[in-house]
Amino acid sequence: MAMIEVEVAYATPERQEIVVVSLAAGANVAEAINASGLRQKIPELGSGELAVGLFAKFCQQDQVLVSGDRVEIYRPLLNDPKDARRQRAKTNNKRG
Repeated sequence: MAMIEVEVAYATPERQEIVVVSLAAGANVAEAINASGLRQKIPELGSGELAVGLFAKFCQQDQVLVSGDRVEIYRPLLNDPKDARRQRAKTNNKRG
């Protein structure tokens, strides 16, 4: 059976976890995440649906992988970027 090797990555401001896993050809993102063991190692990932991507592009967990892919697990945003820009603009308008 042909095998592929992929990286699974998760990062917080304090740490970065990258796990290299070997999977059967035709494996998908969800299988790579499960094989990485990161859900068990990092409790905040929980067991629910995760936002994921390949090389900084969002994808679905059923996306089939090829050797050399980098699966990235994304954290939820703490602040909405649009709200943050509005707040900065509001603050800057008060100054000037």
